[in-house]
Amino acid sequence: RVGQIITIKTKVNRAFKTSMEVGIKVTVQDVLTNVEKTVSVAYATYVAKAVGAEKIELAPVKLLSTEDHLEHALAIERRRIRLGYEQVFQNLMQESNKEGNYYTFEEEGAVPTDLTHVQSIELVQPPHANHHGNTFGGQIMAWMETVASISASRLCRSYPVLKSVNMFKFWGPSVVGDRLVFNAIVNNIFQN
Repeated sequence: RVGQIITIKTKVNRAFKTSMEVGIKVTVQDVLTNVEKTVSVAYATYVAKAVGAEKIELAPVKLLSTEDHLEHALAIERRRIRLGYEQVFQNLMQESNKEGNYYTFEEEGAVPTDLTHVQSIELVQPPHANHHGNTFGGQIMAWMETVASISASRLCRSYPVLKSVNMFKFWGPSVVGDRLVFNAIVNNIFQN
């Protein structure tokens, strides 16, 4: 809300050979009550790119506190999970390409997944990009959330509320003039 103080804190949790994990924590503080709440926590992976042919090897992070040690240990676990996820994803994609290797699940009142499919095409314009012409990651995430929200609303036939985001992957850059295609589909539901 207007009048609240938003604080964004970042730090490198762990440096690997050429990549690093950066932790991001967003808090909001109400100036009238002095109450501070955590709004969001995220972990980003950055890769050091050398200029020219030289190779960059990152220096280790100096751990100063108990929290630093904990985040350092958790970073390797998050990396292991992320890499494991990518392998599982690859395996599932290979399996799904095999003919006749699927099953249909029919339940009374079920909504077919194709009815939840939403596609949106967005043109990257100058206000969506930084001074280098690269699209803001936050703008891409906003477009993703919009398409996902429409898809979810087709299933629940009401206004869904975003509760959490597990993973955003940016596979490559986009620039002013690009047309970005967003596809969303509900692929699972949970009890809560």
